[in-house]
Amino acid sequence: MIKRADLAGFAIGAIIAHPMRSALTALGVVIGVAAVVMMTSIGLGAQQRVTSAISGLGSNLIVVMPNFGGPPSGGLARQAAGSALTLTDDDATAIAAQVQGVAAVAPSVRGQVQVVAEGTNWNTRIEGVTPPYLVARDLSMAEGRMFDDAEARQGKKVAVIGKTVVDQLFPSTDPLGQRIRVGDVPFEVIGVLASKGQSGIGQDQDDIVLGPLEAVRSRIVGRRVKGNNVQSIYVKAADADQLDTVQEDVTNLLRDRHHLREGEDNDFSVQNLASILAASQATVQTFTILLAAVAAVSLVVGGVGIMNIMLVAVTERTREIGLRMAVGARRTDVLYQFALEAVTLSLAGGILGLLLGIGGGLLMAKVGGWPVAIASWAAPVALGFSVLVGLGFGAYPAWRAAQLDPIEALRRE
Repeated sequence: MIKRADLAGFAIGAIIAHPMRSALTALGVVIGVAAVVMMTSIGLGAQQRVTSAISGLGSNLIVVMPNFGGPPSGGLARQAAGSALTLTDDDATAIAAQVQGVAAVAPSVRGQVQVVAEGTNWNTRIEGVTPPYLVARDLSMAEGRMFDDAEARQGKKVAVIGKTVVDQLFPSTDPLGQRIRVGDVPFEVIGVLASKGQSGIGQDQDDIVLGPLEAVRSRIVGRRVKGNNVQSIYVKAADADQLDTVQEDVTNLLRDRHHLREGEDNDFSVQNLASILAASQATVQTFTILLAAVAAVSLVVGGVGIMNIMLVAVTERTREIGLRMAVGARRTDVLYQFALEAVTLSLAGGILGLLLGIGGGLLMAKVGGWPVAIASWAAPVALGFSVLVGLGFGAYPAWRAAQLDPIEALRRE
Protein backbone atom coordinates (compact mmCIF):
# COMPACT_ATOMS: atom_id res chain seq x y z
CA MET A 1 0.00 0.00 0.00
CA ILE A 2 1.41 3.36 -1.06
CA LYS A 3 1.30 6.24 1.41
CA ARG A 4 -0.11 9.63 0.42
CA ALA A 5 3.27 11.26 1.23
CA ASP A 6 4.94 8.87 -1.22
CA LEU A 7 2.40 9.86 -3.91
CA ALA A 8 3.31 13.52 -3.39
CA GLY A 9 6.97 12.62 -3.73
CA PHE A 10 6.30 10.65 -6.93
CA ALA A 11 4.35 13.61 -8.38
CA ILE A 12 7.07 16.16 -7.57
CA GLY A 13 9.74 13.77 -8.85
CA ALA A 14 7.93 13.40 -12.17
CA ILE A 15 7.72 17.20 -12.51
CA ILE A 16 11.43 17.68 -11.72
CA ALA A 17 12.40 14.91 -14.10
CA HIS A 18 10.98 16.87 -17.05
CA PRO A 19 11.76 20.54 -16.26
CA MET A 20 11.19 21.93 -19.76
CA ARG A 21 7.89 20.16 -20.21
CA SER A 22 6.77 21.19 -16.73
CA ALA A 23 7.70 24.84 -17.39
CA LEU A 24 5.81 24.90 -20.67
CA THR A 25 2.83 23.22 -19.05
CA ALA A 26 2.65 25.87 -16.31
CA LEU A 27 3.30 28.76 -18.73
CA GLY A 28 -0.36 29.21 -19.64
CA VAL A 29 -1.35 29.54 -15.99
CA VAL A 30 1.54 31.94 -15.36
CA ILE A 31 0.39 34.21 -18.18
CA GLY A 32 -3.26 33.97 -17.18
CA VAL A 33 -2.75 34.81 -13.50
CA ALA A 34 -0.27 37.60 -14.30
CA ALA A 35 -2.68 39.13 -16.81
CA VAL A 36 -5.62 39.04 -14.39
CA VAL A 37 -3.61 40.60 -11.55
CA MET A 38 -2.17 43.31 -13.82
CA MET A 39 -5.53 44.20 -15.37
CA THR A 40 -7.27 44.49 -12.01
CA SER A 41 -4.34 46.53 -10.68
CA ILE A 42 -4.59 48.96 -13.59
CA GLY A 43 -8.36 49.20 -13.18
CA LEU A 44 -8.16 49.88 -9.44
CA GLY A 45 -5.42 52.45 -10.04
CA ALA A 46 -7.59 54.21 -12.60
CA GLN A 47 -10.53 54.19 -10.19
CA GLN A 48 -8.41 55.72 -7.43
CA ARG A 49 -7.09 58.33 -9.85
CA VAL A 50 -10.60 59.35 -10.92
CA THR A 51 -11.72 59.47 -7.28
CA SER A 52 -8.74 61.62 -6.31
CA ALA A 53 -9.24 63.97 -9.25
CA ILE A 54 -12.91 64.62 -8.50
CA SER A 55 -12.63 64.61 -4.71
CA GLY A 56 -9.76 67.11 -4.94
CA LEU A 57 -12.20 69.73 -6.20
CA GLY A 58 -14.00 69.73 -2.85
CA SER A 59 -16.52 67.74 -0.86
CA ASN A 60 -20.30 68.13 -1.24
CA LEU A 61 -19.59 70.36 -4.22
CA ILE A 62 -21.89 71.41 -7.05
CA VAL A 63 -20.38 73.25 -10.02
CA VAL A 64 -22.55 75.53 -12.14
CA MET A 65 -21.17 76.46 -15.56
CA PRO A 66 -22.51 78.16 -18.70
CA ASN A 67 -23.94 75.71 -21.19
CA PHE A 68 -22.51 76.87 -24.49
CA GLY A 69 -24.57 74.28 -26.31
CA GLY A 70 -27.90 75.64 -25.04
CA PRO A 71 -30.01 78.63 -25.95
CA PRO A 72 -29.86 81.33 -27.06
CA SER A 73 -28.32 80.95 -30.50
CA GLY A 74 -24.64 81.53 -30.75
CA GLY A 75 -21.48 79.78 -31.73
CA LEU A 76 -17.74 79.68 -31.44
CA ALA A 77 -17.47 83.38 -32.19
CA ARG A 78 -19.72 84.20 -29.24
CA GLN A 79 -17.80 81.83 -26.98
CA ALA A 80 -14.48 83.34 -27.99
CA ALA A 81 -15.77 86.83 -27.32
CA GLY A 82 -17.10 85.84 -23.89
CA SER A 83 -20.65 86.91 -24.74
CA ALA A 84 -21.89 83.32 -24.44
CA LEU A 85 -21.32 83.37 -20.69
CA THR A 86 -24.76 83.13 -19.12
CA LEU A 87 -23.89 83.24 -15.42
CA THR A 88 -23.46 86.41 -13.38
CA ASP A 89 -22.56 87.63 -9.92
CA ASP A 90 -26.27 88.16 -9.30
CA ASP A 91 -26.93 84.46 -9.95
CA ALA A 92 -24.41 83.55 -7.27
CA THR A 93 -25.93 86.06 -4.84
CA ALA A 94 -29.41 84.66 -5.50
CA ILE A 95 -28.27 81.08 -4.90
CA ALA A 96 -26.68 82.04 -1.57
CA ALA A 97 -29.81 83.92 -0.48
CA GLN A 98 -32.60 81.68 -1.74
CA VAL A 99 -31.38 78.06 -1.78
CA GLN A 100 -31.62 76.16 1.50
CA GLY A 101 -28.83 73.85 2.67
CA VAL A 102 -25.98 75.83 1.09
CA ALA A 103 -22.75 76.28 3.07
CA ALA A 104 -20.87 78.48 0.56
CA VAL A 105 -21.32 80.01 -2.89
CA ALA A 106 -18.31 81.26 -4.85
CA PRO A 107 -18.42 82.71 -8.38
CA SER A 108 -15.18 82.44 -10.32
CA VAL A 109 -13.29 83.55 -13.43
CA ARG A 110 -9.94 82.13 -14.46
CA GLY A 111 -7.08 82.44 -16.87
CA GLN A 112 -3.45 81.58 -17.56
CA VAL A 113 -0.95 84.33 -16.79
CA GLN A 114 2.72 85.17 -16.48
CA VAL A 115 3.64 86.21 -12.93
CA VAL A 116 6.84 88.15 -12.26
CA ALA A 117 8.56 88.89 -8.94
CA GLU A 118 12.13 89.81 -8.03
CA GLY A 119 13.31 89.27 -11.58
CA THR A 120 11.82 85.75 -11.74
CA ASN A 121 8.80 84.85 -13.84
CA TRP A 122 6.45 81.88 -13.72
CA ASN A 123 3.52 80.83 -15.87
CA THR A 124 0.57 79.84 -13.70
CA ARG A 125 -3.21 79.97 -13.54
CA ILE A 126 -5.13 82.71 -11.83
CA GLU A 127 -8.66 82.61 -10.45
CA GLY A 128 -10.74 85.61 -9.55
CA VAL A 129 -12.91 84.53 -6.62
CA THR A 130 -14.77 85.70 -3.54
CA PRO A 131 -13.81 84.81 0.08
CA PRO A 132 -16.25 81.83 0.33
CA TYR A 133 -14.14 80.11 -2.33
CA LEU A 134 -11.93 78.64 0.40
CA VAL A 135 -14.90 76.98 2.07
CA ALA A 136 -16.39 75.77 -1.21
CA ARG A 137 -13.15 74.18 -2.37
CA ASP A 138 -11.97 72.89 1.04
CA LEU A 139 -8.87 75.09 1.03
CA SER A 140 -7.05 76.57 4.02
CA MET A 141 -4.36 79.14 4.66
CA ALA A 142 -0.78 78.24 5.54
CA GLU A 143 0.33 81.84 6.08
CA GLY A 144 -1.26 85.25 6.05
CA ARG A 145 -4.94 85.69 5.30
CA MET A 146 -7.62 85.54 2.64
CA PHE A 147 -8.88 88.84 1.27
CA ASP A 148 -12.19 89.91 2.84
CA ASP A 149 -15.55 90.86 1.34
CA ALA A 150 -14.70 94.58 1.26
CA GLU A 151 -11.49 93.98 -0.65
CA ALA A 152 -13.34 91.68 -3.03
CA ARG A 153 -16.09 94.26 -3.72
CA GLN A 154 -13.59 97.06 -4.22
CA GLY A 155 -11.41 94.99 -6.53
CA LYS A 156 -8.30 95.47 -4.42
CA LYS A 157 -5.15 94.21 -6.08
CA VAL A 158 -4.21 91.66 -3.44
CA ALA A 159 -3.38 88.01 -4.01
CA VAL A 160 -3.21 84.66 -2.26
CA ILE A 161 -0.73 82.27 -3.86
CA GLY A 162 -0.08 78.53 -3.79
CA LYS A 163 3.06 76.81 -2.54
CA THR A 164 4.39 76.09 -6.04
CA VAL A 165 4.22 79.79 -6.93
CA VAL A 166 6.00 80.58 -3.66
CA ASP A 167 8.77 78.08 -4.47
CA GLN A 168 9.25 79.53 -7.95
CA LEU A 169 9.10 83.24 -7.14
CA PHE A 170 10.23 83.45 -3.51
CA PRO A 171 12.50 80.43 -2.86
CA SER A 172 14.36 82.16 -0.01
CA THR A 173 12.12 85.12 0.84
CA ASP A 174 8.97 85.52 2.90
CA PRO A 175 6.29 86.13 0.25
CA LEU A 176 3.91 88.03 2.56
CA GLY A 177 3.87 91.71 1.70
CA GLN A 178 5.82 91.19 -1.51
CA ARG A 179 4.72 92.62 -4.84
CA ILE A 180 4.08 90.42 -7.86
CA ARG A 181 3.14 91.50 -11.36
CA VAL A 182 0.32 89.46 -12.83
CA GLY A 183 0.48 90.21 -16.52
CA ASP A 184 0.93 93.99 -16.35
CA VAL A 185 -0.96 94.48 -13.08
CA PRO A 186 0.82 94.70 -9.69
CA PHE A 187 -0.65 92.68 -6.81
CA GLU A 188 0.37 92.45 -3.16
CA VAL A 189 0.73 88.96 -1.68
CA ILE A 190 -1.29 88.74 1.54
CA GLY A 191 -1.52 84.98 2.01
CA VAL A 192 -0.23 81.54 1.08
CA LEU A 193 -2.52 78.54 0.60
CA ALA A 194 -1.90 75.27 2.43
CA SER A 195 -0.48 72.68 0.06
CA LYS A 196 -2.84 70.19 -1.62
CA GLY A 197 -0.28 68.51 -3.90
CA GLN A 198 -0.99 66.81 -7.20
CA SER A 199 -4.56 66.08 -8.18
CA GLY A 200 -5.58 62.64 -9.44
CA ILE A 201 -5.13 63.81 -13.05
CA GLY A 202 -1.63 65.10 -12.43
CA GLN A 203 -2.49 68.80 -12.08
CA ASP A 204 -0.49 70.74 -9.51
CA GLN A 205 -3.16 72.17 -7.22
CA ASP A 206 -0.59 74.45 -5.58
CA ASP A 207 0.28 76.19 -8.84
CA ILE A 208 -2.33 78.94 -8.54
CA VAL A 209 -2.87 82.60 -7.75
CA LEU A 210 -6.18 83.74 -6.21
CA GLY A 211 -7.30 87.34 -6.54
CA PRO A 212 -10.51 89.30 -5.86
CA LEU A 213 -13.11 88.51 -8.50
CA GLU A 214 -13.61 92.08 -9.68
CA ALA A 215 -9.89 92.83 -9.93
CA VAL A 216 -9.10 89.69 -11.94
CA ARG A 217 -12.16 90.02 -14.16
CA SER A 218 -11.59 93.67 -15.07
CA ARG A 219 -7.79 93.76 -15.17
CA ILE A 220 -6.63 90.26 -16.14
CA VAL A 221 -9.30 88.31 -18.08
CA GLY A 222 -11.51 91.22 -19.13
CA ARG A 223 -11.31 90.43 -22.83
CA ARG A 224 -12.93 87.05 -22.29
CA VAL A 225 -15.36 87.91 -19.49
CA LYS A 226 -17.54 91.00 -19.89
CA GLY A 227 -19.57 92.95 -17.34
CA ASN A 228 -20.53 90.94 -14.29
CA ASN A 229 -20.36 87.54 -16.03
CA VAL A 230 -18.58 84.64 -14.38
CA GLN A 231 -17.25 81.39 -15.80
CA SER A 232 -18.39 79.15 -12.97
CA ILE A 233 -20.17 79.16 -9.64
CA TYR A 234 -19.08 76.74 -6.91
CA VAL A 235 -21.89 75.74 -4.55
CA LYS A 236 -21.03 73.73 -1.44
CA ALA A 237 -23.90 71.87 0.20
CA ALA A 238 -23.96 71.85 3.99
CA ASP A 239 -24.57 68.09 4.03
CA ALA A 240 -23.92 65.28 1.57
CA ASP A 241 -27.52 64.09 1.95
CA GLN A 242 -28.73 67.44 0.63
CA LEU A 243 -26.68 67.42 -2.59
CA ASP A 244 -29.50 66.27 -4.86
CA THR A 245 -31.99 68.67 -3.29
CA VAL A 246 -29.59 71.62 -3.53
CA GLN A 247 -28.79 70.72 -7.15
CA GLU A 248 -32.50 70.67 -8.05
CA ASP A 249 -33.18 73.95 -6.23
CA VAL A 250 -30.23 75.66 -7.92
CA THR A 251 -31.43 74.46 -11.33
CA ASN A 252 -34.99 75.68 -10.75
CA LEU A 253 -33.80 79.04 -9.43
CA LEU A 254 -31.50 79.70 -12.39
CA ARG A 255 -34.14 78.64 -14.91
CA ASP A 256 -36.49 81.14 -13.33
CA ARG A 257 -33.85 83.89 -13.26
CA HIS A 258 -32.88 83.24 -16.90
CA HIS A 259 -36.55 83.29 -17.98
CA LEU A 260 -36.43 79.84 -19.56
CA ARG A 261 -39.81 78.49 -20.61
CA GLU A 262 -40.97 74.95 -19.86
CA GLY A 263 -39.38 72.51 -22.30
CA GLU A 264 -36.57 74.93 -23.19
CA ASP A 265 -33.03 73.70 -22.65
CA ASN A 266 -30.93 75.16 -19.87
CA ASP A 267 -28.32 77.75 -20.81
CA PHE A 268 -26.23 76.46 -17.91
CA SER A 269 -25.17 73.09 -16.50
CA VAL A 270 -25.31 72.01 -12.86
CA GLN A 271 -22.91 69.18 -12.04
CA ASN A 272 -23.07 67.24 -8.81
CA LEU A 273 -19.53 65.95 -8.28
CA ALA A 274 -20.75 63.08 -6.13
CA SER A 275 -22.89 61.82 -9.02
CA ILE A 276 -20.03 62.30 -11.46
CA LEU A 277 -17.73 60.38 -9.12
CA ALA A 278 -20.20 57.50 -8.75
CA ALA A 279 -20.75 57.31 -12.52
CA SER A 280 -17.00 57.45 -13.22
CA GLN A 281 -16.26 54.74 -10.65
CA ALA A 282 -18.99 52.51 -12.08
CA THR A 283 -17.59 52.97 -15.60
CA VAL A 284 -14.03 52.20 -14.53
CA GLN A 285 -15.22 49.20 -12.50
CA THR A 286 -17.09 47.79 -15.49
CA PHE A 287 -14.01 48.31 -17.65
CA THR A 288 -11.86 46.56 -15.02
CA ILE A 289 -14.18 43.56 -14.91
CA LEU A 290 -14.10 43.37 -18.70
CA LEU A 291 -10.31 43.46 -18.76
CA ALA A 292 -10.10 40.81 -16.04
CA ALA A 293 -12.61 38.59 -17.88
CA VAL A 294 -10.59 38.84 -21.09
CA ALA A 295 -7.40 38.08 -19.19
CA ALA A 296 -9.09 35.11 -17.46
CA VAL A 297 -9.43 33.44 -20.86
CA SER A 298 -5.67 32.88 -20.60
CA LEU A 299 -6.33 30.71 -17.54
CA VAL A 300 -8.66 28.50 -19.56
CA VAL A 301 -6.03 28.25 -22.29
CA GLY A 302 -3.47 27.36 -19.63
CA GLY A 303 -5.80 24.67 -18.28
CA VAL A 304 -6.18 23.15 -21.75
CA GLY A 305 -2.39 23.12 -22.01
CA ILE A 306 -2.14 21.24 -18.72
CA MET A 307 -4.70 18.69 -19.92
CA ASN A 308 -2.87 18.11 -23.19
CA ILE A 309 0.52 17.67 -21.57
CA MET A 310 -0.87 15.40 -18.87
CA LEU A 311 -2.54 13.20 -21.49
CA VAL A 312 0.79 12.94 -23.27
CA ALA A 313 2.45 12.07 -19.96
CA VAL A 314 -0.08 9.28 -19.36
CA THR A 315 0.75 7.82 -22.77
CA GLU A 316 4.51 8.09 -22.22
CA ARG A 317 4.36 6.54 -18.74
CA THR A 318 1.98 3.68 -19.49
CA ARG A 319 4.53 1.00 -18.58
CA GLU A 320 5.42 2.87 -15.36
CA ILE A 321 1.74 2.98 -14.40
CA GLY A 322 1.34 -0.71 -15.17
CA LEU A 323 4.39 -1.59 -13.12
CA ARG A 324 3.18 0.35 -10.09
CA MET A 325 -0.24 -1.21 -10.26
CA ALA A 326 1.36 -4.65 -10.60
CA VAL A 327 3.34 -4.20 -7.36
CA GLY A 328 0.31 -3.09 -5.35
CA ALA A 329 -0.65 0.48 -6.29
CA ARG A 330 -4.41 0.98 -6.37
CA ARG A 331 -6.26 2.86 -9.08
CA THR A 332 -6.97 5.66 -6.58
CA ASP A 333 -3.21 5.95 -5.95
CA VAL A 334 -2.57 6.50 -9.65
CA LEU A 335 -5.49 8.94 -9.80
CA TYR A 336 -4.13 10.94 -6.85
CA GLN A 337 -0.59 10.99 -8.25
CA PHE A 338 -1.55 12.44 -11.63
CA ALA A 339 -4.03 14.85 -10.04
CA LEU A 340 -1.29 16.03 -7.68
CA GLU A 341 1.03 16.60 -10.63
CA ALA A 342 -1.57 18.73 -12.40
CA VAL A 343 -2.41 20.75 -9.28
CA THR A 344 1.26 21.26 -8.38
CA LEU A 345 2.09 22.52 -11.88
CA SER A 346 -0.91 24.82 -11.88
CA LEU A 347 -0.24 26.13 -8.37
CA ALA A 348 3.43 26.78 -9.15
CA GLY A 349 2.35 28.65 -12.27
CA GLY A 350 -0.16 30.62 -10.20
CA ILE A 351 2.46 31.69 -7.66
CA LEU A 352 4.88 32.78 -10.38
CA GLY A 353 2.07 34.53 -12.27
CA LEU A 354 1.02 36.34 -9.08
CA LEU A 355 4.55 37.65 -8.55
CA LEU A 356 4.83 38.72 -12.19
CA GLY A 357 1.40 40.34 -12.06
CA ILE A 358 2.25 42.35 -8.94
CA GLY A 359 5.58 43.40 -10.44
CA GLY A 360 3.91 44.34 -13.70
CA GLY A 361 1.21 46.30 -11.88
CA LEU A 362 3.82 48.27 -9.92
CA LEU A 363 5.80 48.95 -13.12
CA MET A 364 2.69 50.11 -14.99
CA ALA A 365 1.79 52.40 -12.09
CA LYS A 366 5.24 53.96 -12.12
CA VAL A 367 5.44 54.39 -15.89
CA GLY A 368 1.87 55.65 -16.33
CA GLY A 369 1.73 57.80 -13.19
CA TRP A 370 -1.10 55.66 -11.76
CA PRO A 371 -1.66 55.14 -8.05
CA VAL A 372 -0.28 51.78 -6.93
CA ALA A 373 -3.30 49.56 -6.35
CA ILE A 374 -2.98 45.81 -5.82
CA ALA A 375 -6.27 44.22 -4.76
CA SER A 376 -6.18 42.48 -1.37
CA TRP A 377 -8.00 39.52 -2.89
CA ALA A 378 -5.46 39.12 -5.72
CA ALA A 379 -3.33 36.48 -3.98
CA PRO A 380 -6.04 34.16 -2.61
CA VAL A 381 -8.16 34.39 -5.77
CA ALA A 382 -5.20 33.84 -8.11
CA LEU A 383 -3.93 30.82 -6.18
CA GLY A 384 -7.45 29.46 -5.69
CA PHE A 385 -8.16 29.64 -9.41
CA SER A 386 -4.82 27.99 -10.12
CA VAL A 387 -5.76 25.02 -7.95
CA LEU A 388 -9.20 24.81 -9.57
CA VAL A 389 -7.65 24.91 -13.05
CA GLY A 390 -5.26 22.13 -12.08
CA LEU A 391 -8.05 19.99 -10.64
CA GLY A 392 -10.51 20.73 -13.43
CA PHE A 393 -8.20 20.10 -16.34
CA GLY A 394 -6.06 17.45 -14.65
CA ALA A 395 -9.02 15.28 -13.64
CA TYR A 396 -9.53 13.61 -17.02
CA PRO A 397 -5.86 12.67 -17.62
CA ALA A 398 -5.67 11.33 -14.04
CA TRP A 399 -8.83 9.30 -14.59
CA ARG A 400 -7.42 7.94 -17.86
CA ALA A 401 -4.27 6.87 -16.05
CA ALA A 402 -6.24 5.17 -13.27
CA GLN A 403 -8.35 3.20 -15.79
CA LEU A 404 -5.38 1.53 -17.47
CA ASP A 405 -5.28 -2.24 -17.24
CA PRO A 406 -1.97 -3.14 -15.57
CA ILE A 407 -1.36 -6.20 -17.81
CA GLU A 408 -2.04 -4.24 -21.00
CA ALA A 409 0.07 -1.36 -19.67
CA LEU A 410 3.05 -3.65 -19.06
CA ARG A 411 2.79 -5.10 -22.58
CA ARG A 412 2.76 -1.68 -24.26
CA GLU A 413 6.06 -0.53 -25.74
